[in-house]
Amino acid sequence: MSAISPAQTRQLLKKIAGLRVLVVGDVMLDHYIWGDATRISPEAPVPVVKRDRETDTAGGRANVAANAASLGAAVELAGAIGKDANGGRLLTHLASRSIRFDPGFLQDCATITKPGSSCGTSSSAGSTPRIRPPATARRLPRKRRSAVLQLKIAKCHAVILSDYAKGLLTTELMAKITAIVRKHHGFVSLDPKPAGGNDSDGLDLITPNHKEALEMTGLKPDPDGLDDALICRRIWEQYHPRNLVVTLGADGMLLSHQGVPGRRIPTAAREVFDVSGAGDTVIAALTLALVAGADIEMAAHFANAAAGVVVGKIGTATLSPDELVAYVSHSS
Repeated sequence: MSAISPAQTRQLLKKIAGLRVLVVGDVMLDHYIWGDATRISPEAPVPVVKRDRETDTAGGRANVAANAASLGAAVELAGAIGKDANGGRLLTHLASRSIRFDPGFLQDCATITKPGSSCGTSSSAGSTPRIRPPATARRLPRKRRSAVLQLKIAKCHAVILSDYAKGLLTTELMAKITAIVRKHHGFVSLDPKPAGGNDSDGLDLITPNHKEALEMTGLKPDPDGLDDALICRRIWEQYHPRNLVVTLGADGMLLSHQGVPGRRIPTAAREVFDVSGAGDTVIAALTLALVAGADIEMAAHFANAAAGVVVGKIGTATLSPDELVAYVSHSS
């Protein structure tokens, strides 16, 4: 039984269609090799894929922008894209989704590309190894950190900071962006990557997964489970987020508002083919719903349903408003 109705979903989507969002973070191109896994490699326990075709799509935090745009918002992306062939393909994907990208952010570097392979019906794509390239520090040009970013932020209802620990987001840059957002009475959210060593304070929303939440608090995993109130209190004491949503995979989401733990909500997924990019869908949908006027619980159910749609697809994926309404309708 869905805790958000089709009518509420349509109302939120209508409000989202008038929002302007800036996504700042590490962007990359996801590259897929499609084919059938006919055997297991004798050298390692991985499938050997007979190549059929190759595709690519917006990955990393470009997928956050893609999800926000697919839900109807006007989106601009700020990140480092190289002046290479993969960068050109990534720019084509962004343009096809009407996502704006300032050419001033193009750099003389290789575009981060995440290779992987997706099998056909003979194997589950969700179990296919995904290779991450080594971290490479990238920075927005300094002249773009102040005046240009300030102008972009001033025109937006929300800024989504999406960290992939590739070096673009720093504590200093996040603090500067947050200060500009506050000056213009906007909304700022963060999908954190604690391993990157960045700190944030006083954001409107952060969305760690369970592992990241433990890293943020310094708590150790407990086979008997950790107290939700303890996790929420520790994160509040250190980072002071107005809203906290800890994604728990198959166990749903843990909600907290200003340090006070709310209830867990179960996952909305009916079928899971691939969890790639589900966190990108969650932060995009949560941010848009909260800015559109939903409270944290309704926003979480909205994002939960959106994630339920994309994990039913293979590869890094987005969803349309019609798909989301249909999904909620079938769950009601």
